[in-house]
Amino acid sequence: MSEGIRVRRAVRALLLDGDELVLLRRTRPDRPVYWTTPGGKIEPSDADHEAALRRELDEELGADAGPLREVFACDELESELRRVQTFYVCRLRTMDLSRRHGPEFDDPSNGRYDVDRVPCTPAALAAIALIPEPLVAYLAVHAEELPALAP
Repeated sequence: MSEGIRVRRAVRALLLDGDELVLLRRTRPDRPVYWTTPGGKIEPSDADHEAALRRELDEELGADAGPLREVFACDELESELRRVQTFYVCRLRTMDLSRRHGPEFDDPSNGRYDVDRVPCTPAALAAIALIPEPLVAYLAVHAEELPALAP
């Protein structure tokens, strides 16, 4: 690997509530509104990917999910950052937004993290500015299969 390129490994949830995906609508002062899946960076203290994702779901949504199934991964290279993201499909068990906590909520300049539910269909997902682009391409083909894949 080239010197100077950092690697950021992350886990993300394709979190289903019924047949809808639970997404975060991000409003930041430095860019247009976009949507993303809950999840984030794997920390050194996380025992494994599953522990990291469960921690992130608790922090970002005050949520607990059922069993996880890995369904997609992508690797994106930016100028000095390589993002390696692994996506897991799972079902929402409980969510209490009053329990949200974590570094993203400590700094108001990070903007808003509003929770949206979007039908898990290619058309509904294509109608929003979802990131990252490799996930958008995956869901264009596989969105309708996700509910059946959730353990």
